[in-house]
Amino acid sequence: MVEARQAFETAHRIKTIIGQVFTFAIVSSIPDVVNNPAAGLGKALKQPIKKNMAAILEPDKLGMLLLDIDGYAGSFVVICALKLAPMLFVRPGELRHAMWRDVDLEKAVWQLPIEATKLTLKEKASRKGQTQTIPLSRQAVMVLRELYPFTSGSEYVFPGRSASRVMSENTINQALRTLGYNQETITGHGFRATARTMLHERLGFSPDAIEAQLGHTVPDRLGSAYNRAKHLEERTRMMQAWSDFFDSLKAEVKGALQNRLTGG
Repeated sequence: MVEARQAFETAHRIKTIIGQVFTFAIVSSIPDVVNNPAAGLGKALKQPIKKNMAAILEPDKLGMLLLDIDGYAGSFVVICALKLAPMLFVRPGELRHAMWRDVDLEKAVWQLPIEATKLTLKEKASRKGQTQTIPLSRQAVMVLRELYPFTSGSEYVFPGRSASRVMSENTINQALRTLGYNQETITGHGFRATARTMLHERLGFSPDAIEAQLGHTVPDRLGSAYNRAKHLEERTRMMQAWSDFFDSLKAEVKGALQNRLTGG
């Protein structure tokens, strides 16, 4: 029935949950439970259709979105999250779980723990204790400084209704919908594709530096330590240029809108 309505991802989640229930029953020696009927079912289920995350790739449209974000009428915490989501282009979950203890506003850097990233368990184990360095532009630091008095009572930069819990995973996307952007136009995760494309095509930064900033593994013939040091300097420049690019896009869109209003 679930597959009949083409909810393929849901079908796979249900299969996983059923498997977990039977596995627990088996290891708990519950009478009459001797096998897991969900085992191997994944091969029989139809695979979900993978879709690219919606992203804005035109400068004028990005500029308009940034202006709309500045004018968002929601809570101040959500406004700040909306501003930083495209500026930092980390994964939505990484942004939501950001902790003040990992943010150094004086040094303008966010040390994202590897355990909080989307690496595989094997990669996380091999890099346990390490961090992914997120350089913070002047604009990003300004946003965080303005936010600090509001959420510094929580360990999280973006707490939810309760200070002990993070912002809901739907908050950013729901805010974008409120602004009039549907899921076919942009999603919180889509900001990563926006950055990947424009940083290279519009601002001329190297694919290696961009991929490193996205948290992807970048092979380097001179060794990973050299690789990290090499790209950090470029990434720091890149993140400032990206925020400056945002300012210029907003200025251009504002100018265009004013010309329309005045008939210029």
